[in-house]
Parts: sequence; structure tokens; C-alpha cells
Amino acid sequence: MRNGSSLVLFSVFMLSVSGWSAEPGATPTAKSGIDRALQWFQTQQQTDGSWEKDVGITSLVVTAMARSPRKYREADGPFMRKAVKYILDAQKPDGGIYEMQLSAYCTSVALMALSSLENASYEMNIKQAQQYLLGLQCDEEEGYSTDDRFYGGVGYGNDLRPDLSNLQLVLEALKESDTPQNAEVWSRAISFLQRCQNRSESNDQAWAGNDGGFVYDPGHSNQDIPSSYGSMTYAGVKSYIYAGLTRDDPRVKAAYDWILTHYTVEENPGMGQAGLFYYYHTFAKTLAVLGDLEITFPSGEKRVWGTDLSEKLLSLQKPEGYWINEQSSRWWENNKVLATCYAVLALVETSRAYGW
Repeated sequence: MRNGSSLVLFSVFMLSVSGWSAEPGATPTAKSGIDRALQWFQTQQQTDGSWEKDVGITSLVVTAMARSPRKYREADGPFMRKAVKYILDAQKPDGGIYEMQLSAYCTSVALMALSSLENASYEMNIKQAQQYLLGLQCDEEEGYSTDDRFYGGVGYGNDLRPDLSNLQLVLEALKESDTPQNAEVWSRAISFLQRCQNRSESNDQAWAGNDGGFVYDPGHSNQDIPSSYGSMTYAGVKSYIYAGLTRDDPRVKAAYDWILTHYTVEENPGMGQAGLFYYYHTFAKTLAVLGDLEITFPSGEKRVWGTDLSEKLLSLQKPEGYWINEQSSRWWENNKVLATCYAVLALVETSRAYGW
């Protein structure tokens, strides 16, 4: 049970960011920030129902709309119906939902969008997308053995090199579309996840260190040396939990200790401003999955992560309602629609975690 000061802090947070009783002209709240972003999204929609004429970005917008406090559905208007049609029209005979590239990313976020709509008529589309994603995992069917460093991973497909960014999205999509927990995808994924973690006790790769954090793929971190960084470490923790590990597992505990040491909403730790909004989304999703409303540091200090993240995101939102990474264009975060998707979904995950 929280102590008195923590209860006061939590109460102040609920009053300041929930937004359910915000007065006109009051300081922006998480809910009002989400609403402004959703309204801005509608000004950016293409005549074909898409955003950016891209099924991945369109799927992220639909997911944000569907999971927002407004819970938009197809019955709410053509802006939703046309967007969903655009997604469904992109589904291939093999079950994948993509256009020309990034098939794992696009199918994953499309699967999350369709699942978020809670519409039974998409059941077959969802099952086909699940099967497509399951088929992307590097396993025995492709000739991989458990000794291969990429065993259990998922990649872009064109470079034959799996990575944690692709895998974490695939696992999230499979989890949220109710893939059975006894499916082999989870145990196979653990093999790959271990090889992305700087923990020599569970990582059989020679490069592995011992700080507990995660890198982009076995032996690579988008840096000059395989150093752990923020977005991948949060992604690793979330993926471990989805795969069935508990937070008491030493692999999870080691990664969580890294998070405590590098906790911040000012940057993507280890990457600076690169991938910042991706980091915010993964930060929120992971801490929500863990179920902690407070972060407790070894010193005994406590932080309400929802307060930290919401206040930071709202301070970065533009008057028109969008977000953009003005410090780094890496990974397309200078695209207003994409950055806004990440920001809205981060606020939505925060709102769900805190129950407002």
C-alpha cells in the first residue's frame, strides 16, 4: 500500500491529467490533448481513407482513434469506415497486410487496429494476419536451429536479419489479438530476446555485457558498439512479459534495473533525441503491462511515471494538435502523422493504466 505522500501525489496526478472535468481554457490535459490530436488527424486524412497513403500509418491512426477515450468505431462516420476499408483492401492472399515493404511492421499494426475495433466481422482477416506473422518467425521451417543467433526473431524480410523492433511489434499484435499462450511463437521468441540482452548469464553471444539492457539485434544496437538503449530495453521487458516470463524472472529484473538507472522522459536513453516518440510509446506500453503506477528507485524515491510522461508530451504538442520530432528525423519521426500516432498511443496507454 502506498504511503500518505504517495497517495497525495497520485491524487494530484489524477486531477491534473485525466481531463474528465477540465474547464474551458484550463491547462491542457491528457484527454484534451488526445482530442486535439484526433481532430487534427481528420484534417490530414486522404480522400482514399488513408493517412500518408500508407497502410502502416493508417493502422496506427485507426488504433489511436479506437483506443482513445472516445472509442471511435465505424458507426461514428466515414472517416473511420474509409480508413478501415483501406486497411482491409491491403490484405494479401497470404494474410499479410502491407503494400510494398515493411510487411512485419505493417501487418502487426494493422492487426492491432482490427483487433481494437472489436468487430466480429473481421475475425477471418485477423486470423489470416496472425498466421502470416507466425510464418515470419525464424525457426526450423526456414532451416534455423536453436543455436542460430537469429532463431526466434522476426525481421524486415529483405535483409534476412531479424531485430527486436520488428519482433516486439509482432509479439504485441499477436498478444492483443489473443494468440494462445501455449503457441510456440512465445518460447522461440525468448531465445531471440535473450540474445538481444546485455546479460551474459542468459545470452550465449560473446559480445554480451552485464548491464541488463537490450540492443537492436544480437550484436548490434544502432550504435558503434552493442550498447543498451531505452526503447529496445522497454521493448525487451514488454516482450518477455508477453512471452510468459514474470517480473521476478532474473532476466526481467535485470532489464528493469537498467530502466531504473536510466529512467527519463527527456530523451531516448542511449540514443538521445533519435526515436524519441517511439520510445515514449514503448515506455508507456511497457510500464502499463507491468502494472506499476509508481516507479520506486533503490534510493526510495518514487515517481508517478504517468505524470512525468503526460506532462512532457503535452508540453511538446503543437497548438494545431500534432507532435513532431524537431531534433531528429531518424526513423521518420519528422513525419507529423507518425509522431502524433506514437504520442497519442502513449497517452492512451497511460490513461488505461491509471483508469481514467
